[in-house]
Amino acid sequence: MDGSQYGLDVALLVVDLQPDFMPGGALACQNGDAIVPGIAALLASRRYQTVVATQDWHPADHASFASQHAGHTPFEVIELHGHPQTLWPDHCVQGSAGAALDPRVDWTPADLILRKGTDRQVDSYSAFRENFGPRADRPATGLAGWLHERGIAEVHVCGLARDYCVLWSAQDAAISGFRVHFLWELTRPVSVANDEATRIALTEAGIEIR
Repeated sequence: MDGSQYGLDVALLVVDLQPDFMPGGALACQNGDAIVPGIAALLASRRYQTVVATQDWHPADHASFASQHAGHTPFEVIELHGHPQTLWPDHCVQGSAGAALDPRVDWTPADLILRKGTDRQVDSYSAFRENFGPRADRPATGLAGWLHERGIAEVHVCGLARDYCVLWSAQDAAISGFRVHFLWELTRPVSVANDEATRIALTEAGIEIR
């Protein structure tokens, strides 16, 4: 990519660039730390005049944690509120070091830091909607309205994890009426085994993979 600046109608969305999703963290993505230099450089370049960062921010007793369900272990799938729910290791607990935005990135260019997963009963993969109810009717976080009111028409998405929070955020951005570019090399998955399914889901949603 060249160093030119994008137009006023393009925003960058950096999803959950937090230590708990990196090697040594509670819910590590494969090589999750490898994308930090690229994202740090992208923010430092000031190519985007609107930047949003999301931050997973769970209460210690969050319903998505396997520790809250006796007899269950991380990565099992249960039914929660009538929908499948993957149970996770405790991660990104509010105020913990693992929940901080990565300190190797200068977050000064971020216009908005959106904390998600704050409701103990509801998981939140997407930056745009909670994990509750039919896809297009899930409760909104307000991000789509905030971007629309700023005149944003196109969203470029990167961060962690490629196969969960970044994918869902990209899909919901498209549903919300934005053109979406998925910055593949600036994402990493929980499991590379999901990469083919992720690409298929992005293509079906009309999302450009860069």
